[in-house]
Amino acid sequence: MKTPSLPLLIGLIALTGCASPYVLKLTNGTQIVTPGKPRLKDGVYYFKDAKGDEQSVLAARVREVAPASMAEAENKSQPVKMKSDTKRKWYLLWLG
Repeated sequence: MKTPSLPLLIGLIALTGCASPYVLKLTNGTQIVTPGKPRLKDGVYYFKDAKGDEQSVLAARVREVAPASMAEAENKSQPVKMKSDTKRKWYLLWLG
């Protein structure tokens, strides 16, 4: 009685690990998270969105396709704050 349920249980556990989210990074900086791996066909990536609808993106617009666990966060440069070493005196404001 236990032997038929054991392969079924192992099969279900193996199939649950197959679906992992992927991240499509576009050339304009936008990131699209998909529940499954996008398919490339004729220069177009096809994927299903969160609702299950089929969506597509041109391959020329895609910069990177990576699993969500491997996708790196974009390091956007922080604005540089210039410090002035010299302190301005209030009375110098009249001169200039």
